Amino acid sequence: MQLVIEHLKKNFEKKEVLKDISFTFEQGKIYGLLGRNGAGKTTFFNCLNEDLEVDGGRFYLTDKEKIEDCDIGYVLSTPNVPEFLTGREFLKFFIDINQNRIKDLKSIDEYFELVQINEEDRDRLLKDYSHGMKNKMQMLVNIIMNPQVLLLDEPLTSFDVVVAEEMKNLLRDIKKDHIIIFSTHIMELALDLCDEIVLLNKGVLEYVDKRQKKGEPLKEKIIEALKGE
Repeated sequence: MQLVIEHLKKNFEKKEVLKDISFTFEQGKIYGLLGRNGAGKTTFFNCLNEDLEVDGGRFYLTDKEKIEDCDIGYVLSTPNVPEFLTGREFLKFFIDINQNRIKDLKSIDEYFELVQINEEDRDRLLKDYSHGMKNKMQMLVNIIMNPQVLLLDEPLTSFDVVVAEEMKNLLRDIKKDHIIIFSTHIMELALDLCDEIVLLNKGVLEYVDKRQKKGEPLKEKIIEALKGE
């Protein structure tokens, strides 16, 4: 399976944010999406998630005639969860309304174990969860839906080092069945976690080969590219 993007464009009035995006993302890989502030990474995700209407081009999955809502999962940088529910109530409600679309349904506690939410936290109100725990819950519901494409917008920045490592291992475990695009400002995180690196710079996507020749530092190459040098 591949996610193919052809000449994708998005403008806001006279400003071209996405000028001409063409790229093919492959199943089984985690792609690190790097770009400067304001480069359009979130706009790119919102277009793929069809939260924004594109101004040109198209994108499609090679094994589908049409992309459906359940084909793409989107983990926002700022988690949005119903804070008046407990963690358990939220998962039960989510599973109840989506049970016909969930494959290999597990118990609620099995799902909690998957992202290592402690037993004493499962019946607490979500409003009392930390930012990182809310982000875990947001990631969990996307994993439950098992989308073919998973868009992650700065998902690990709110986690402490232990939890961040747990989430990285989880992503590595599930990547074989998914296309994962991971947006981050942290270059070291992208280089450690991601199989491939792409830069969103001046409205286009540029592939960066992680296999560098001796004496050609990868970090310097990325920084120079984003500076436009």
